[in-house]
Amino acid sequence: ATLEERLEMAAEMAPLGVTGIEAHYPVEVNQENAHLYRKLQEDTGIRLVAVPFSHFFDKRFEFGSLSNPDPAVRDHAIEIAVGGLRLIRDLGADMAISWPGMDGYRYLHGTPFMAMWDRFEGAMAEAMDQVPGVRIAIEPKPYEPAANNIYRTTAEGILAAQRIEARLRHPDNRRLLDQGHPLVGLNPETGHVKMGFEMLPAAFSLVGLEGRLAHTHWNSQPDGNYDQDNNVGVVNPHEAEALLYSLWAMGYGGWFGIDINPENIPVRKAVELNVRALRRMKERVARLPHEEILECHLRPADHRGELEEILIDHL
Repeated sequence: ATLEERLEMAAEMAPLGVTGIEAHYPVEVNQENAHLYRKLQEDTGIRLVAVPFSHFFDKRFEFGSLSNPDPAVRDHAIEIAVGGLRLIRDLGADMAISWPGMDGYRYLHGTPFMAMWDRFEGAMAEAMDQVPGVRIAIEPKPYEPAANNIYRTTAEGILAAQRIEARLRHPDNRRLLDQGHPLVGLNPETGHVKMGFEMLPAAFSLVGLEGRLAHTHWNSQPDGNYDQDNNVGVVNPHEAEALLYSLWAMGYGGWFGIDINPENIPVRKAVELNVRALRRMKERVARLPHEEILECHLRPADHRGELEEILIDHL
C-alpha cells in the first residue's frame, strides 16, 4: 500500500481506540511527507508518537549501523538519527526508537565487544547532542536479523542507556539529566523479551525501576524461537496479564504499541482483536483483590495456598 493508503487505514482505526501511530525515518516519515501525519492528527486525533530509525534493511547496514566499523557507513547512520530527531522535535512526537537490528556479531572468538559498544554509543550520543532534548528508546532483542544483536537482553539495554547518557555533552542535555529526566530509555517488546527467555513482568519492572520505561511494544511469543509477532495474549496469555498488572502497579501511563505481523488476518480486524485483548486483560486485573494478593507476597508464611486460590478463582 502507498503511504496515503496506509494512513487512511490508520484513520479508520480511530473508533477502535487507536490514538497514536509510529513511522520509521526516513522510509515512512520524512520532512517531505510530514504534512500527511499532521493531517491525520487534525482529522482523527491520531498523532505521531514515536519515530524508529531506519537503521536496517538498507544494504549499507549489512555490517551494522551506528556500530559499523566503516566510518562512512557510521556517519550515514548518524545522519539518519539526526534527521529523525529533528523531525520528532518539529512534529512534537514523544521519542525516537532505536532498534539496532543489524548491529551485533556472529562469532564469539575475537569479537571486539567493547569497541562495538563504544562505536554505537558514541555515535548515538553524537546525534543526540546535535538535537538536544529529544528522548531515545532502545529496543533490545536477542537475535534477528543479526545473528546476535548488540543488546540481547533488557539489562544490556539499560546499561547501554546509562553509558550513552554519560557521554552527552550538550548543555541542554546535561541540564535535563541533572534535573532527573532520563534521555535514553527503553522500548521493551514482549516478543523480544520472550525470545531471550526473560519473564515479562520482571523485565519491564526492571526498566521501570530505572525510570527508563519510555514506551512498550506488545505481541505474543513462545520462549525462544524466531520473532513471531503473534497477536497479544494468544501465546502466554497469563504472563501478558501479569505484565499488565505490573505496569498498572508501577503507574505506567505511556503507550501500548501493537507490534504484530497479521499475515492471515485483515489489518483492521487484527488491530481490533489486539485492542480487545488488552482491554479484557485490564478488566480482569481490575477485578483482582489487590490487598489480599499483596498480603500473600509480604506475609507468605501466614497465607499458604491463598494466592493460588485467588488465581484459580479470578483468572
